[in-house]
Amino acid sequence: MYVGTLSFDLLLGDVRSLKEKRSVVRPIVAELQRKYAVSVAEVGGQDLHRRAEIGLAVVSGDTGHLTDVLDRCERLVAARPEVELLSVRRRLHSDED
Repeated sequence: MYVGTLSFDLLLGDVRSLKEKRSVVRPIVAELQRKYAVSVAEVGGQDLHRRAEIGLAVVSGDTGHLTDVLDRCERLVAARPEVELLSVRRRLHSDED
């Protein structure tokens, strides 16, 4: 069994309130869940208007499949015009770690 995680540090566009921030972050989280069946949530920067951290996890029996899903998720977030992807942290874990 393998577990892959991604942590996205995002800079949001013209956002002036936490309500506006939610309207940007929630669709990204929902699309990742719907398209790739991953566990995903906003995990940091909840009190900041223009920054967000989104965490994502995937479990698979095959590292090739795991890497493919993580790559697709990263491309999806990077392609969103309303956010700037500042950094991505990727980790792969096996049950032997």
